[in-house]
Amino acid sequence: MRNIKFGTDGWRGVMAKDFTFENVKFVVQAIASFLQDHPLKENGIIIGYDNRFLSEHFAQEAVKVLAGNGIKSLLVNRATPTPVTAFAITSHNAAGAVMITASHNPPEYNGIKFIPDYAGPALPDITDEIEKELNHTLATGRVNEMTIKAAQKQGFYKEFDPMPEYKKHIKQLINLDAISKANLKIVVDPMFGAGIDYLDQIFEEAGCRVLTINNYRDPLFGGSMPEPSAKVLTKLKSRVLAEGADLGLALDGDADRFGIIDSNGEYINANRVLYMLYYHLLDVRKCRGPVARSVATTHMLDRMAEKYGYQAEETPVGFKYIGEAMRIRGSVLGGEESGGLSIHGHIPEKDGILAALLMAEIRAIHGKTLMGIIKQIMDEYGYITNERLDVCVDEQEKERIIKELKEFKPSSFNGQEVVRLNQMDGTKIVMADGSWTLIRPSGTEPLFRIYVEANSDEQLKEIQKAVLENFGM
Repeated sequence: MRNIKFGTDGWRGVMAKDFTFENVKFVVQAIASFLQDHPLKENGIIIGYDNRFLSEHFAQEAVKVLAGNGIKSLLVNRATPTPVTAFAITSHNAAGAVMITASHNPPEYNGIKFIPDYAGPALPDITDEIEKELNHTLATGRVNEMTIKAAQKQGFYKEFDPMPEYKKHIKQLINLDAISKANLKIVVDPMFGAGIDYLDQIFEEAGCRVLTINNYRDPLFGGSMPEPSAKVLTKLKSRVLAEGADLGLALDGDADRFGIIDSNGEYINANRVLYMLYYHLLDVRKCRGPVARSVATTHMLDRMAEKYGYQAEETPVGFKYIGEAMRIRGSVLGGEESGGLSIHGHIPEKDGILAALLMAEIRAIHGKTLMGIIKQIMDEYGYITNERLDVCVDEQEKERIIKELKEFKPSSFNGQEVVRLNQMDGTKIVMADGSWTLIRPSGTEPLFRIYVEANSDEQLKEIQKAVLENFGM
């Protein structure tokens, strides 16, 4: 029996093992069946793909199956970022998009995301329906197809360039005048992925001095993973220091996540990026509104929201929930510690290109290094530090710890009163002084992710130690 299951962000699998042309057809058939009664079906579906091995060919298979089901495909004319594919839904009033990507996963993986008509990640009610259709398709083995030639002839297939519309929109969300006046020197790293030509072109048009690295297609991603983490971005850090650049800006494989390097070569994690951005939106842009963050993301956002009379909305892990908060409840910023964000006025999908441009705007307007801005924020709102630990355990231990976490009801932890216990997504212990820890079991691996946020570096280590000792990890 084929094991095709939609996870937190679509279906992913190892190519030639799980992710095969046959399985892609089954998944697209399920999506086509799901879309049969969609009111925007006549407007078609956007199909995007990244720079991974065979991605453009998997995209062609999607065209054939959609056409076989009477659905028009608007296929991008080159490897395209996920947020650009999602934005094309809005500009073409499409019924949704199929995106061929495995995002920041290792090179041997590929995947499919279905992006609904609201241009954000699919919520569980949608993916559950697609999975039902998929089970039916797998049981019958029936896939409707049409050749590319016939699809083109019958008007079910055409190619388009999504870049101009997206660039026009994104430039309206950024203060390019300020970036232009600051004469910034920027190193851009699209990590061999779908984000090639986006940031460098926009910055060059704004008159910045731009150096781009890793800006050609390499399905092996230079022998690494297209993940913009501190561990992977060593080349970007070196170039920033060697060139005396103001910023280093990286995108992951499908450009929905970001990596930021300050002028001193320091990696700026997503928690810091998010609170810098919320600070900028509230203080400089004078935006007013709440913020949405995942359960694993910094409470510095809560401190800022509270000052302006708002509440931070806490969601389970996964940008789909943050996107929903932005769409339904009007958050001016939504983000998660794993490197995804969006702002009001943009699509409710994480966008690394937008994030990188906003960091350049912040650097230009504040006239300080990013570390200088972080210091300014901490002077105003108090010191905060956070870290994630991944702890491997065997399967038996994992089951034991999960059981203990479910029964865990502490009145105090690490010498502090427990003021809130949240089991929305893992077990989160919030203490009276604002420090907290979240313990989340991985859904796919025998490990736990332990998130800690504290008011000092010493306290952070103490809380980590307390978690490990309490649960025998």
